[in-house]
Amino acid sequence: MKLPSENITIIYTHPTCGYCDLLKEDLIDKDIEFNEIDVSKNPEKWSDVENLSGGDRITPLMVKPDGTVEVGYKGIGCNYS
Repeated sequence: MKLPSENITIIYTHPTCGYCDLLKEDLIDKDIEFNEIDVSKNPEKWSDVENLSGGDRITPLMVKPDGTVEVGYKGIGCNYS
């Protein structure tokens, strides 16, 4: 088992969001290590998603190691308002 490094991508996902699956497939294909936070299992993390997205409950949401935030998959996501 690999221990995550400090410089790892974090993705916030929801199991009913197909765009989350597409993002994970892309990251795996590009051999990019990531930590996944499933907001359906960790509902307290919605506040992180809202803070990072400017107030929206949208997945997927990716935080790159440099702090860059990307909302959605190629600009499209699932909104859970």
